[in-house]
Amino acid sequence: MSAAAHFAAEESKEPEHWLPEPKVRKAAWRPQLVNGIRITDAMAVTVAVFAGQFGRFGFRTHPIVAPVDSEFTYTALSILLILSWLSLLSMLRTRTPWIVGSGPEEYRRVIDSTLRLFGGIAIVALVFQLNIARGYLAIALPLGLVLLLFSRWLWRQRLVAKRRAGASLSPVVVIGNPDAVREFAVRFSGSPSDGLQVVGACVPGYAGRRGKVIHGGNRMIPIYGDERSILEAIEHFGADTVAVTATEQLGSRGIKELIWTLEPYDIELLVTPGVSDVAGSRMMLHPGNDVNLIHISKPTYSGAQRVAKTTFDLLFATMALIAVAPVMLIIALCIKLSSRGPVFYAAERVGLNGKPFSMLKFRSMVVDADARREELEHQNEAGGPLFKIREDPRVTGVGKIIRRYSLDELPQFINVLKRDMSIVGPRPPMANEVSTYDGAVHRRLLVRPGLTGLWQVSGRSDLSWDESVRLDLYYVENWSLVTDCLLVLKTIRAVVRPNGAY
Repeated sequence: MSAAAHFAAEESKEPEHWLPEPKVRKAAWRPQLVNGIRITDAMAVTVAVFAGQFGRFGFRTHPIVAPVDSEFTYTALSILLILSWLSLLSMLRTRTPWIVGSGPEEYRRVIDSTLRLFGGIAIVALVFQLNIARGYLAIALPLGLVLLLFSRWLWRQRLVAKRRAGASLSPVVVIGNPDAVREFAVRFSGSPSDGLQVVGACVPGYAGRRGKVIHGGNRMIPIYGDERSILEAIEHFGADTVAVTATEQLGSRGIKELIWTLEPYDIELLVTPGVSDVAGSRMMLHPGNDVNLIHISKPTYSGAQRVAKTTFDLLFATMALIAVAPVMLIIALCIKLSSRGPVFYAAERVGLNGKPFSMLKFRSMVVDADARREELEHQNEAGGPLFKIREDPRVTGVGKIIRRYSLDELPQFINVLKRDMSIVGPRPPMANEVSTYDGAVHRRLLVRPGLTGLWQVSGRSDLSWDESVRLDLYYVENWSLVTDCLLVLKTIRAVVRPNGAY
């Protein structure tokens, strides 16, 4: 069935003239959030700069040493430094509503502004031969960066909590065909921390009744009309954002006209690039002849990045094994004393380029667990080739505890040292899973499986097969050392709050 026929069939099921009551657009949370961050930025920078001054010179006034006699003191420099720092934070748009709460990109901009400030100070000091005390800067700049990042992190936690409760969201009207609108809505309904909530749609070429709906995950998205109805739709749904997924239908002229139409209004415009699951670090704007193109770099699986990842894996696994050795010894004793059988369980998994290996785990089930799987197949709660039972009768008493906190996976640090696995990577698949792979799913085998990964911090056993595959492929396409470090930190948080582990 074609997309148009599928949509027509879906339309026929809906009640006629269904539209919510018009809303008044309220986006007061945005300026309030930005003003709050502006205040905490000023507090963080002021505290750091004067802490540097007082930590180096105490409470006495101290002049700056320069070739020419001057009354310019460190107090004046501190004030100038504060104003310059805050100006750079503003110039690099670290407080833009779409950046605030975004996480890595927001932190990157804050770090960039601080490094630029440090570079600017060095250049000015060199040109004017100023002898600025190194101890002053050594306290002020690092402390300021830490305070800025910490305050931004606190603001992000507060914003994410509000969004998960249904507040501080940006109502979005999507322009696109029904399938694209549905995909957009499903993606963002599953990630409320992004702050986008699809409230309506305008479908190019749509000539049907207003009020027909598109099913977008757990939401019904009303269609107001075609792209020419966008201003009416914005007013009706109380939207403050327009997202365009129909770039190929509108064309460059249509996009320009939409920009001109929205220009007099306080409306944000988002245009999807037509590709999904590609990290922003792989995208670069390439200006062409009156047309801006997006250049997407190829994923890298070898070279310097591979060496850096290997070094990180070996160092981290070695230090981790030394640190958790006492814990592993206690777990081994508990397993041995509580049930018969070996301490370790060697599970066959498929690794890099389809090569099988034995993945080590602490035994958390009874000895004959594999033989009993067939009789429990009817209780399987997972989709695809996965096998998961929330209350698996094969799990031992000690096994329940160590599985809940992922302690059964500690021996996999040995697999990392053997180079069967990485610290971060796709979920290690079983041979029977790999035999069902088709198409792009085989790309999971282009990198070593990981002890942790996106699958570990995004729901673990609660993930569906399709979502697990999507996350693994996203990692394979976009992995980097920075991403690995962030995922390790998120894994620690996921283990402390073990949702989806069973």
